[in-house]
Amino acid sequence: MIPWLSVLALLPLVGAAALIVVKGQAAKTLALAVSLIAFVISIVLLISYRPGAGMQLSEQVPWIKPLGVYYALGLDGIGLTLVLLVTIVTPLVIIASWNDFDGEGAAAWVASGDTTAPPPKYDSRVFFALVLVVESCALFLFLATDVFLFYVFFEVILIPMYFLIGGFGGARRSYAAAKFLIFGLLGGFVMLASVIGLYVLSAQAGKASYLLSDLMQLDIATDTGRWLFLGFMFAFAIKAPLVPLHTWLPDAAEESSPGGATMMVGVMDKIGTFGMIRFCLGLFPEASQWATPVVLVLATVSILYGAILAIGSRDLMRLIAYTSISHFGFIVLGIFAFTSQSMVGSTLYMLNHGLSTAGLFLVVGYLIKRRGSRDVYAFGGVQKVAPVAAALFLFAGLSTLSLPGLSSFVSEFMVLAGTFSRHPAYAAVSTLAIVLAALYILLMYQRTMTGPVTADVERTITDDLNGRERLALAPLVILILVLGVFPKPMLDVIAPSVEATMQHVGVSDPQPWVTAEGGR
Repeated sequence: MIPWLSVLALLPLVGAAALIVVKGQAAKTLALAVSLIAFVISIVLLISYRPGAGMQLSEQVPWIKPLGVYYALGLDGIGLTLVLLVTIVTPLVIIASWNDFDGEGAAAWVASGDTTAPPPKYDSRVFFALVLVVESCALFLFLATDVFLFYVFFEVILIPMYFLIGGFGGARRSYAAAKFLIFGLLGGFVMLASVIGLYVLSAQAGKASYLLSDLMQLDIATDTGRWLFLGFMFAFAIKAPLVPLHTWLPDAAEESSPGGATMMVGVMDKIGTFGMIRFCLGLFPEASQWATPVVLVLATVSILYGAILAIGSRDLMRLIAYTSISHFGFIVLGIFAFTSQSMVGSTLYMLNHGLSTAGLFLVVGYLIKRRGSRDVYAFGGVQKVAPVAAALFLFAGLSTLSLPGLSSFVSEFMVLAGTFSRHPAYAAVSTLAIVLAALYILLMYQRTMTGPVTADVERTITDDLNGRERLALAPLVILILVLGVFPKPMLDVIAPSVEATMQHVGVSDPQPWVTAEGGR
């Protein structure tokens, strides 16, 4: 039997290694081909996946026997959703960044608009190799069913992401990359203490094991479980990112190339919210419920804080990062509201956020490359000289603000409706972010795309999006529309896995407030 999960996760890594010996146009073609093959495999997995049948296509091989570590992979509905996100976004990033770091593309690319911004340290071959390594690490993380294996890739993914920021970003890229790495390593260090704690507990129970299935059966003392939970939750809150552990993200996104920012915010950051479901709720159900009041407060603060700062931001890349802080707050809110509707909505939100954020980062990247500035007020009247770019910019923005008919609306509505049934106050306050989202998106569009064409825009933005750039955005537009109108196939994939998680945690949906007779 072919180990399809290993094939899928290892394929991008093999492709990245092959780029060492392949040069020029062939290197770009190889990177794109590898990412497209990975996408095809993920579609085959989606077609063959049986919702409600538990963990599927499991692979389990002893790795470090004395520690009970296994090379163990498995696929459920939540993991499959994020595997699809990774394999969809990666080839689009490669297409969108095709000429950004070679020849004229490298000369034209100024990530910050600052004339002192250094040129890229490496060429496109290195960029695409790093993108493929990030893809491989993310796939292993979403498929891992062994805690130690998950931890290894949780740390390893920091390395290619560090070089994507520090090697291809703006004037302050070294600072941003170092800050990203410090926060990531800090989270991993704290998480390691909890990982070691799980080994001690499993060994004391008679069998040292890091298998998720074994650890979920452990009878963990209340106080011990809460301490171990905090170690995992701290690391995931940094990755998510959740206020007040979010400060690395605006700097990293601001100084990244659009392709690098897409891989970071659209793909890598989902590891945090995924980890909350898979490991915090899966391993520490009692502790997760114990921490819920604090987590809900932090999630609500993140929702409003990110939205307010987005309204006041002048830097386009930083603005998108702040919107993501707000959206991750919605995802965390839905997870810890502990209703099936909110948790299904959060899982779907991870997919939808990745699609809409990828669209925003990529189209903004096209505009920045032409204009040579990230400042909102450096634009004006762009829709008259680049109508396709303006239209796609507006479409991605409307998806970000969860316009009905687009995919983000479905997931955000489910999160708020599910949260309201158990925590109406948090849902009501968080709903204010819908108004704030309309402000930061529409104001951004108004300031950059409408009005008279400024002299600087007329001089620098001399052409609209070309065929390759439109090709990179077209699949995102189609998916956002399809999932906005017909989300049922993905909901059917996600719901059984969410129900199994809730059953393990020991929670159920609250009873309806209104009875069949109409009384309360």
